[in-house]
Amino acid sequence: MRPRLGVNIDHVATVRQARKVRYPDPILAAALAEIAGAEQITLHLREDRRHIQERDLRLLRETCQTQLNLEMAATPEMVKVAYEYKPDMVTLVPERREEITTEGGLDVATQTDSLRKLIRSLKDAGLTVSLFIDPSLDQVRASHKCDADRIELHTGRYCDARRGAPREQELTRIVDTAKMAAKLGMGVAAGHGLNYDNVEPIARISEIDELNIGHAIVARAVLVGFDRAVREMIAVMHPGS
Repeated sequence: MRPRLGVNIDHVATVRQARKVRYPDPILAAALAEIAGAEQITLHLREDRRHIQERDLRLLRETCQTQLNLEMAATPEMVKVAYEYKPDMVTLVPERREEITTEGGLDVATQTDSLRKLIRSLKDAGLTVSLFIDPSLDQVRASHKCDADRIELHTGRYCDARRGAPREQELTRIVDTAKMAAKLGMGVAAGHGLNYDNVEPIARISEIDELNIGHAIVARAVLVGFDRAVREMIAVMHPGS
């Protein structure tokens, strides 16, 4: 299976919000990403609105030509936002104000009951629901118990691991988790820390149908432009295609 590329535009908004101006516009970045071949646009509307703003979500819902994936905390406030803007998919993620970026997966196993109720309310509104989790068999089982449609595997430990045995060990964890999720009938995505040097082994995992990548693409775009940065990532994900 060829995984689709979801481009996360949060860091475009981070640059904009650093000066509280109107540029660079993440809406334009999303359009350029789609033209270059991205099949999904991902954005995280955080509680503190540190980067993406509701204006961005509103305009993207009106202009996105592919699939719109809203990352959000599992809170009543964000459920209301999802109801209002109707993204194609919501991905529930853990969120702490003091973190620079999402530091790990959602601990589904310890909050199964509350998450099941929240997921049901989102699905009743016609939304596809994904859970951002660490590559753990227990977390996959809990996600299935919650009736999530999909999971997204946190690839941070894989990306941070030294090359050789440590990285291979983390890759094996991701493979095993993806296989279990697929057997349980859930879709599988992956993301966090993936870049041009480490993405290919993850893209080769047949059970993974989606990769969400932001920082590496935005950082590359600063040097070569957004169109080329997206096309180069797709080429690395699918060599020879």
